[in-house]
Amino acid sequence: MSVWKNLFATRWGIIGVGLVIGVLAALLQKWGNPGNMGICVACFERDIAGGLGLHRAAVVQYVRPEIIGFVLGAFLSAYLFKEFRPRAGSAPIVRFVLGAIAMIGALVFLGCPWRALLRLAGGDGNALFGLLGLVTGVWIGTLFFKQGYNLGRTQVTYSSVGWILPLLMVGLLLLRLIFPPLPESAQNSILFYSLKGPGAMYAPVMVSLAVGLLIGLICQRSRFCTMGAFRDLILFGQAHLFSGVLALLAAAWVTNLIVGQFHPGFANQPVAHTMEIWNFGGMVVAGLAFALAGGCPGRQLFLAGEGDGDAAVFVLGMIVGAGVAHNSKLASSPQGIGQYGIIAVILGLLACLAIGYTMRIK
Repeated sequence: MSVWKNLFATRWGIIGVGLVIGVLAALLQKWGNPGNMGICVACFERDIAGGLGLHRAAVVQYVRPEIIGFVLGAFLSAYLFKEFRPRAGSAPIVRFVLGAIAMIGALVFLGCPWRALLRLAGGDGNALFGLLGLVTGVWIGTLFFKQGYNLGRTQVTYSSVGWILPLLMVGLLLLRLIFPPLPESAQNSILFYSLKGPGAMYAPVMVSLAVGLLIGLICQRSRFCTMGAFRDLILFGQAHLFSGVLALLAAAWVTNLIVGQFHPGFANQPVAHTMEIWNFGGMVVAGLAFALAGGCPGRQLFLAGEGDGDAAVFVLGMIVGAGVAHNSKLASSPQGIGQYGIIAVILGLLACLAIGYTMRIK
């Protein structure tokens, strides 16, 4: 066990993890997932929110097995390597709000940090503005870190606390298997399913679940985190995690070239819009929220799988935020930013700045 643990902790280990994610994400698109969206934590949690009826945007409703696999893969890995550590209590309400804000910002851009990389690897030039926004948001977060920003200490707690989100994911998986999508109706069971749009595009359920489990396991081992990669590079000049991010981008790009999914340009990219300012602004907000919460959306799922109740609260905040974003016309579409998306970006940024400023240990 220790050999595998040390392997994933090395520079080549994190590069290997990035390569695996990049290849599998591109292949998931080939196998049925939406364009340039083989894996998108924000979009997939948005789809889950729709599948549960938390929003009624009919084109984005589907319980994504990849998200379930992320949590359960990390959960199994944590138990296997004796790293399951139930803990909680570090400003949970703040983490919930940060999760909701992060989701709203991501849905203005139309993607999380993982999808920003995958969009770029697929040729979508609009992703450059999103990545610049992400880096800017993380950089603002590092300014607060230097001034003593801290959400406080977590405390060891009951094992049952660490089990809650994994058990919820098991429940979601059972619902997905018991009530599968049927072509004749989008509302024929407990779950909601899209009949068209991105929500109606998905790889076979067991393939998606298997990929999610594998990624959850290797990311729990390696501590893979896109936000952490930029934070460490900016704050400490360390490129360990960043090398994994570059590997993900390169692997997805090469795989897209091989399978014919690389289409360079700005216009007519799948599930994307060309409003540069708000592609940038949405990810500034998301990046700052991820930084203040201590991890990108993928990392939050992996932390929740290993027993971190605060990360689980962030995940739930993102799912609720997705419902709010679509019900309140904040989320973007391929036609552009939502009716109230601009004010949501401004308010989200102000809220994050207030959290960063007022939660400094002097």
